[in-house]
Amino acid sequence: MNWNRTLELLQVHCQGEIGKVIVAGAPEIPGATMLDKMNHINTVDDSLRRFVTFEPRANVAMSVNLLVEPTRSDADAGFIVLQADRAHPMSGSNCICVVTALLESGRVPMSEPETVVRLDTPAGLIVARAVCRDGQCLSVSLNNVPSFAEALDREVETPKWGRIKIDVAFGGVYYALVDVDQIGLDIAPANARLLAEAGIELKSLLSGQVSVAHPVLTGVDEIAYVMFRGQEPDGAVRTCTTLQPGRVDRSPCGTGSSANLAALHARGEVSVGDRRTSRSIIGGEFLAEAIGETEVGGRRAVLPRITGRAYVYGREQLRLSDDDPFTAGFALSDTWGPQVGLLG
Repeated sequence: MNWNRTLELLQVHCQGEIGKVIVAGAPEIPGATMLDKMNHINTVDDSLRRFVTFEPRANVAMSVNLLVEPTRSDADAGFIVLQADRAHPMSGSNCICVVTALLESGRVPMSEPETVVRLDTPAGLIVARAVCRDGQCLSVSLNNVPSFAEALDREVETPKWGRIKIDVAFGGVYYALVDVDQIGLDIAPANARLLAEAGIELKSLLSGQVSVAHPVLTGVDEIAYVMFRGQEPDGAVRTCTTLQPGRVDRSPCGTGSSANLAALHARGEVSVGDRRTSRSIIGGEFLAEAIGETEVGGRRAVLPRITGRAYVYGREQLRLSDDDPFTAGFALSDTWGPQVGLLG
């Protein structure tokens, strides 16, 4: 058996959300910036993305992070989030996975009690601070990119739920933020399939009613995810981000928590120094903090810090072979859901 061409991955999860990290063997991705590289994957050659995110090498409930050399001198490493629908510019849970993988594998030297890691992403520079002890990352805090509200209480017509209100905000990618009681569901594990299908249906409806375009990041011009939210008795925000073709985020969602923080900031409900706990559908938690204010393309923005923890649980090696009949991968509706055709 010829194992001359392989991909090496570390298996990592963040609060239950799998974010594997490709640490060796990936081809060079053309582009002068990380944003260029992401756009190349999305518009020119998506073969690597499909290879690592579709069956038979993957399953619906996971992402894969591509480590690349940084394109800027002030970064320690670069990464791009690969998911079944496309490459995305940023993800909080995946970023925490990447930082943990870099440090615990020794690819970036670990210093105790804290190590600073600077990551080049398509959304911009992310500065992470990892609390470290005995060779492990006990927590990772991300200074995320400037996050802002695009629209508040935007009314959207739906055939199933009537007229509902959404907030549209950017937290590394664009989100539609929906109070979950508008669709008559609770954010609970038993409702995961119903929430997933509702989120994907809403995303499809929004594509014809709401348009977005980041004022600085070329190619970031769609609502990537619908995130349902609810209020917990202890003040935490219960989150449920839905991803194509129909699943829910297992983590509290770092970019979604940043987008929600931006919406609260735009309403005057959050000020610099305030904190909010985000709690996932399975009870995992992130801490979202407003650490500053800025402006993006004339939009008032907040600077979020997201804190959580990831775990390296294994490693794997994928063989690259021209004889493999499924290098482009496949996805079936029995596990990927009835809207699997949205993946193309």
